[in-house]
Amino acid sequence: MKNLIILSTICLTLLHCTVREQPRFIGLENIQVLESNSEFITLSADALFINPNDIDGELSTNELKIFVNNKNLATIENQTYKVPAKKEFSIALTSKIPTDSLINTKNLVGLIDSFMSKTINVQYKGEIVYKVLGISKTYVIDKSEEIKINL
Repeated sequence: MKNLIILSTICLTLLHCTVREQPRFIGLENIQVLESNSEFITLSADALFINPNDIDGELSTNELKIFVNNKNLATIENQTYKVPAKKEFSIALTSKIPTDSLINTKNLVGLIDSFMSKTINVQYKGEIVYKVLGISKTYVIDKSEEIKINL
């Protein structure tokens, strides 16, 4: 009888905590320059998701690349984020780009255009992977935006 109660409790727990569907990727928002100085430019964006499931999971970036004026200047290496259950949430995708990588002969024309227009084109491109209970889902990220820079 004791084993039946334990087995019933385990079954009810497993049936109640289900993964009905993967979190929904809403989009990439708030692409902005957080800080700029003579050494680095810090870029940030928020990846927004909704998790309808009863259990937590985890998201990880899969070499998410950052392009500035169509030049690949940074990569967000495999970072892992906790996914809360039954919640809308965001993860901050932040990267520091060395200023000297923007200032070279290959980027000079784009850099001059950026200073004249006071904007730069920032693109996040790559994958974010959701994992829970051995199940995984890949979200393809490809978002670009013109952002203002303060000179």
